[in-house]
Amino acid sequence: MAAAVSLLAFRARVPGRLLSCGRALLSSSACSRGAAGARQPQPEQRLTSCRQLDGIRTIILNNPKKRNALSLHMLKSLRNDILHDAESKDLRVIIISAEGPVFSSGHDLAELSDEQSQDYHAEVFHTCAEVMMLIQKHPVPIIAKVNGLATAAGCQLVASCDIALASEKSHFATPGVKVGLFCSTPAVALGRAVPRKVALEMLFTGEPITAQEALLHGLLSKVVPEEKLEEETMRIAKKICTVSRSVVAMGKATFYKQLPQDIKTAYYLTSQTMVDNLASQDGREGISAFLQKRKPVWSNS
Repeated sequence: MAAAVSLLAFRARVPGRLLSCGRALLSSSACSRGAAGARQPQPEQRLTSCRQLDGIRTIILNNPKKRNALSLHMLKSLRNDILHDAESKDLRVIIISAEGPVFSSGHDLAELSDEQSQDYHAEVFHTCAEVMMLIQKHPVPIIAKVNGLATAAGCQLVASCDIALASEKSHFATPGVKVGLFCSTPAVALGRAVPRKVALEMLFTGEPITAQEALLHGLLSKVVPEEKLEEETMRIAKKICTVSRSVVAMGKATFYKQLPQDIKTAYYLTSQTMVDNLASQDGREGISAFLQKRKPVWSNS
């Protein structure tokens, strides 16, 4: 029952147009299941690659020649890979990483020149906002794995993820002000991840911060040596796979719902969620297993 409520809540929170867009793109970008499930070649270049194994979906930004810029095509490809089979009980966690030395340089500035119309520019920013909001509305945890530079909307993507790990060589910046385009949309996620004065210094100066500084200020969950990044990311992802999918989905949705509320409303919302959690199949199973000193068997529904 709890799982059904969670999935219905996910549908309600994600605009129907967004879901339909994701489904429409499945023909050009769909996750493979394990090494044997490679996708068929498509006439249009895929800017992300996607694979799923043992509940862990890995989405890779795969346009290193253009510094993994979040072009409109890249954003749509990323959106599609995030949405694909989002309600499947086989999906437990998503990892977003990138090929090459740059995680993402942000929007493709060629798309933002006056050669494109204002309507096109609006579509770019609207699609980007949809992707960032979708990350928080998604029922499973989404992890950013950063090994390099993340700037502008690339930094926004890191800030939007539920968990973010980075190698020691990684840097983060919102340098749009240097080219006359203030990073206003990246500021939404950045300003919710780090203290206001840190965010504004990054936004006003465009200067990068190191991975350790990003960790100190709350943009990152953990910083590890480059050679340990894959191992640590997978350790966390596999740990998430051992707990109840429906309970995590319920908890994630409530966490983001209570954040902007006053403390009284936040406690009201979370208290009701705790009651609903206890009444759910996995909530009852978890308590019973603890009292009986055995390993719980999750429904994962």
